[in-house]
Amino acid sequence: MQLDDSDGALGSWARFCALSGELVGGAGDLSVGPRLAPVVADLCARGLATLVRDYFLHNLEEAFRNNAVKMFWQKFHPYSSSSAVERIKFCVQESWPEDVLSAALEDICLEKSYQEKCVLVLAHALQSYEEKAQNRKLKAVECSSSLMPRYQLMVSSVLLTTLPLSFPEILNVYFKKKLEELNTMVDASDENDQLASHALFGRSNVSAWDSKMDIDSQETVISESCTLVKNIGKVVRDFRCLGFTSMTEDSYSSAIIWLLKVVPLQFLHALLTYLGDSVDYDSGLSGLKSPLASRPSSFPGIGVPSEALLRWHMRLEYFAYETLQDLRIGKLFEIIVDYPESSPAIEDLKQCLEYTGQHSKLVDSFISSLRYRLLTAGASTNDILHQYVSTIKALRSIDPTGVFLEAVGEPIRDYLRGRKDTIKCIVTMLTDGSGGNTSGGNAGDNLLEELNRDAENQENADYDDHTNIDEKQAWLNSESWEPDPVEADPLKGSRSRRKIDILGLMVSIIGSKDQLVNEYRVMLAEKLLSKSDFDIDSDIRTLELLKIHFGESSMQKCEIMLNDLIDSKRTNSNIKTSLLNAPGTVAGQEEAEISHDVLDATIISSNFWPPIQTEDLAVPASVDKLLSDFAQRFHQIKTPRKLLWKKNLGMVKVWYQI
Repeated sequence: MQLDDSDGALGSWARFCALSGELVGGAGDLSVGPRLAPVVADLCARGLATLVRDYFLHNLEEAFRNNAVKMFWQKFHPYSSSSAVERIKFCVQESWPEDVLSAALEDICLEKSYQEKCVLVLAHALQSYEEKAQNRKLKAVECSSSLMPRYQLMVSSVLLTTLPLSFPEILNVYFKKKLEELNTMVDASDENDQLASHALFGRSNVSAWDSKMDIDSQETVISESCTLVKNIGKVVRDFRCLGFTSMTEDSYSSAIIWLLKVVPLQFLHALLTYLGDSVDYDSGLSGLKSPLASRPSSFPGIGVPSEALLRWHMRLEYFAYETLQDLRIGKLFEIIVDYPESSPAIEDLKQCLEYTGQHSKLVDSFISSLRYRLLTAGASTNDILHQYVSTIKALRSIDPTGVFLEAVGEPIRDYLRGRKDTIKCIVTMLTDGSGGNTSGGNAGDNLLEELNRDAENQENADYDDHTNIDEKQAWLNSESWEPDPVEADPLKGSRSRRKIDILGLMVSIIGSKDQLVNEYRVMLAEKLLSKSDFDIDSDIRTLELLKIHFGESSMQKCEIMLNDLIDSKRTNSNIKTSLLNAPGTVAGQEEAEISHDVLDATIISSNFWPPIQTEDLAVPASVDKLLSDFAQRFHQIKTPRKLLWKKNLGMVKVWYQI
């Protein structure tokens, strides 16, 4: 009995294998179906349903791989095996790759369509047995429902595992050329554009147009455009059937992004309609939070957008922001050079980054530009500092938290610490705003204005820090709190980051405020000693601002230096008056000798000034007499103080008489 049963199973399996081979290789002959059904039922009754399914799919896979897939990829072999130059020649051919792609798709889709019919034959046989077994209350493995999904998975798997590396590039070329062709049709003329667009994408009210328009010509454009969209849609549909849905969508989205002027939303609406994906939804059912939901007028000629179109709109909207962002990031170095005149471009970049969140791209790209174009031996320290100040101001408007400024500014600060003249240039920028820049610098680089603004902010901050806020304000502050970006340095808190200002960053380059103050004192001494008119109003204003920022005790010596010039001006006036009115002065004597009016002395408190280098200098006797009289009179007025002349620091004005 067991031997007979075994022989029956082997016989049924042999007949099934023969019939399967006849069906799969039957070149369109499906007459095997009625003969296959009882054999399948017998094998399923013996518990071999899964074996039947797997063997049949294996036969289909072998046939599909050896015939359809092999021939499909061979048609693209000339392009795949070509060099870069030869590929360019392929791309400029008018009919490439459309002809090759259309023929290849037609052949493989015909083969796949026949195999799907074969799958349905087996599925019908399996389903018939399963229904009988269910009616007889027999236990049976359900394989019919999983047969077609497994086949579709097999098709896509075979194609993707044999995919040439150049095939995505071929798809990109195809969709770009097709969309260029569509753009040429739609933009044939300004008038034609409006009519063709409305008719192609849902509006065909020709009577609304001017009677002078050539209706026949417009209908031709419309017909050709519709045909083109259908051809593109057929290619997309065929690739979807082959399991290339994602790759195809990436290709035509890349083409749309590359040629955004092709009214992409309207084209996508037509394409999705052709593919059966454009189903109108009520705005309350889509569940998509998009600006489109409140702006249905953004879809001329489309009406209520489908959910698929909403997704595409958000995708293209993101791309538009990303494209503008990349353009601004690519020119960010030049934009910051022209800041604040370039503020609109900075505002564009800020809005784009808020939408895309690609701040790291800005940081990486800008640091690369800085190292290549600014942080080089050929750039002067003045130029680097001016660019740094503009960078601080520009990036603070983009990112008020200062997180990305920390990342961008660190390479600049590290480089400036290695420059010997950095401190001097910073102090010069603090005192005259130009930093020694021969081109006059940028209005946004003036640290005097920043010093004044920072002093006001610091006073307000100090006031706020010591002011007790009520519970209501504390609650409002807690509601508006936002965490730091993920790129933030965890070692620096939000509060300290908010207090970072331009002057604080400059001090961080130098190392400490004492070094900056000492350098300022040296430069102030040189500046004051070169003044012959004692005009120090601007220096007094700068000192007052520095006192607010660095503290009065730090600037005490500088304040005494300025007071010395104020006292010098007053002392000079008193001494000249006393010498002119001194007893024993003979009328006309001043004309014979050098007048005391020509002498002005800068009298300094040497203990508070930086060390001043002195050299021996012999002066004419008349000048020496003038200095002696001045010193003697000073001693009389300021007893017991005496003057010690540093003649090498003096200045002489010489007049030539012709």
